[in-house]
Amino acid sequence: MIRSMISGLPDVNAFKGIASGFGLRREAKRHAALAGADEVSKSGVAAALCHRSPKSRSVLARERARIARAALADCHLCEHHCGVNRLAGEPGLCHAGAEARIFMAQAEVSDELELIPTFAIALSGCDLRCDFCITGGPSWNPRAGEPLSVAAAPRRREGGGDALVAARGGGAAFTGLRRGVATTLQPRRLSGLERLIRQAEQALADGARTIMILGGEPTIHLPAALEIVAALPDDAKLVWKTNAHGSAQARELLDGIFDVWLADFKFGNDACAQRLAKVPDYVRVVRENLLWANEHSELMVRHLLMPGHVECCWQPVAEWLAAELPGVKVNLRSGFWPAWHARRHKELSSPISRDETERADEIAWKYKLNLVA
Repeated sequence: MIRSMISGLPDVNAFKGIASGFGLRREAKRHAALAGADEVSKSGVAAALCHRSPKSRSVLARERARIARAALADCHLCEHHCGVNRLAGEPGLCHAGAEARIFMAQAEVSDELELIPTFAIALSGCDLRCDFCITGGPSWNPRAGEPLSVAAAPRRREGGGDALVAARGGGAAFTGLRRGVATTLQPRRLSGLERLIRQAEQALADGARTIMILGGEPTIHLPAALEIVAALPDDAKLVWKTNAHGSAQARELLDGIFDVWLADFKFGNDACAQRLAKVPDYVRVVRENLLWANEHSELMVRHLLMPGHVECCWQPVAEWLAAELPGVKVNLRSGFWPAWHARRHKELSSPISRDETERADEIAWKYKLNLVA
């Protein structure tokens, strides 16, 4: 079962009132024909994918989920650009296959104040390898948790004798005659996706402000994330919690789907990114994603203060945000804990000091950042 804390929260009702190409050209042409689009853009994405389309979000998400799944045959969803065929089981750097899994689905109240309470859906696996990852194993392991199956077959129970077909609506059991054998079809078991959507809808009814899709990193499971969105109410406020390491292809498929991008800017230089998360060319990629997100949605940027990394990481991050994204909401988080493999690095073996936290605040004030809690 997907782990859910909804029913275990102390009086959940108390929340109420708080209130491009990349190999897609052929698929895009086929989609454009189905969607009635006249042409395909030079980037290879059908004009029908434009976020200004009059179609509902759920319809757009369902159409894009099909395109995203086809893209797994030559995967370039993140900036590693592995190009592996995940549909055939070929592993890329994230080791994810074609099927997404969920390691957590529950109400959360520890995120940004304007987003909580949120119903958080965490997909297993990630394209980065941050040694200080707070969720560790499930975030790195794409096989952790429960499969997000889209369909579930009805259970069948048979017995001797004849029976009159008596179909009933609403998921009730019914019987049928098959070669002289009475066949009873029990109520169809809900798929993993259907159970998840029921939980999300209940959370919204109980006062959740938002639904957040995160990981690991959800970009590597973009087809599944879009399938989830397609099944959610169109008026739900959706948050895309990301490490901002997605590709241009992924951004095109996400355009107009999420209301808020909650993006990490973890490192201020490529050397720290390579040493602590095994990712090259980090700064350029994240900056590109943040600039795009700011133009296409509401953007909130997170930075986790880490001991020994205030000057080398936070200082350049703050300076760039002030210059290129003035006024953007920034959450400066000081709750670093030496989790997972953090102790592989001497400077990450303890929480951040008070002196470093105060220095980080001084930097934020110097650049007049729009800090939010």
